[in-house]
Amino acid sequence: MKELICLAIFTVLSVIFAVLMIVAGFVCQYKKDSPVKNTTYECGLQPFSDARIKFDIKYFNYAILFLIFDVETIFLYPFAVNMNSLGLFAIIEAFIFVAILLFGLIFAIKRKMLRWL
Repeated sequence: MKELICLAIFTVLSVIFAVLMIVAGFVCQYKKDSPVKNTTYECGLQPFSDARIKFDIKYFNYAILFLIFDVETIFLYPFAVNMNSLGLFAIIEAFIFVAILLFGLIFAIKRKMLRWL
């Protein structure tokens, strides 16, 4: 019971702190608008083009594939560190995990998602 009271107090204080930080941001913000303040760059340089640039969808595909295989590496690292102490079931599960990701890589190659041009 004592642990739940400590958890409740911590949760309440965390929420109060978060709300106070948001309120402090609104109170302390700079409120005077000007044409110079609303420009794209505030460092003294004149903007030479629009800040909104259209990106090709292929860059999104590269980013998603990178994230997928990056997360795969993060999940496989603890397995590689503790491979000697794990049993046969864990090794089979790791091979299934890698097989699913290889299937995704083959799918991306067949759909020509990895072609640069």
